[in-house]
Amino acid sequence: MLGIAAVSAFDSPQKTAPPKKKPLVVFVAGDHEYSGEQTLPLIAAELEKNYGVRTQVLKSFPNQNAEKNIPGLEALRDADLAVFFLRWRQLPPDQLQYLDEYLNSGKPVMGFRTSTHAFNFPKGHASEAWNAFGERAFGSPPGWGKAGHTHYGHKSTTDVTVIVEAAKHPILTGVPSAFHAASWLYRVRPDYPPQDATPLLMGKSVNPDKAAIDNPVAWTWKNKANAKVFFTTLGHPEDFQQEGVQRLTINAIHWLLGKPVPKKWKGKIEINVPYRGIVN
Repeated sequence: MLGIAAVSAFDSPQKTAPPKKKPLVVFVAGDHEYSGEQTLPLIAAELEKNYGVRTQVLKSFPNQNAEKNIPGLEALRDADLAVFFLRWRQLPPDQLQYLDEYLNSGKPVMGFRTSTHAFNFPKGHASEAWNAFGERAFGSPPGWGKAGHTHYGHKSTTDVTVIVEAAKHPILTGVPSAFHAASWLYRVRPDYPPQDATPLLMGKSVNPDKAAIDNPVAWTWKNKANAKVFFTTLGHPEDFQQEGVQRLTINAIHWLLGKPVPKKWKGKIEINVPYRGIVN
């Protein structure tokens, strides 16, 4: 009987659950000006190294000024989170289809700065509606110049403060209550972000070139596809050199993925990317 029992136990081992697959974050970059195709890979590498996240970085090809081609967008079909840093693209319909599928999926979305005006199709173009990508995805104004969307001059900078009512939001863990950003302040008020968004950070323009009002520079939201959203109008490469902005970014990615924000910060990321400006 002992022998039979031993054989039976050997033949029927307890089943163990397969290891859980790491979430995939797909970064999509192409912004002319702010070197997003250089800063985002450094964020991606940190997520891979220290935070248990798989990443893929897609870039405009052959360079940041190539407005009509971002190869590999089919990767969005497997993504658990899409992060955008785009400016005035004119992608072909087959590539836009992958973006449309993702935005309709209800999966979370995140964006930086010029993604408010990610597309710039001419008036009457069949894809002109994509010019309002920022509004659809992030609750930002529907393109540059729309709803008063502008900035306060390239010689200005921004004082950023945590909004008191949002201070305990997980995304703000470890983010200083006040810091200075190289990004010149984007105007999104009075109509954006939407009233049901949660502003996290407020910006005050320093040395503006016109009369300035304070504007949110980071917020969360749920868009019409019921997707969790984090957006920030920060994104100058010097912003990414700041540990607080790095934490904001890593925290937001965790929050959007439904993962606990890291209790222990793994340390400052070396991001030394210069501001490029618009170079043809």
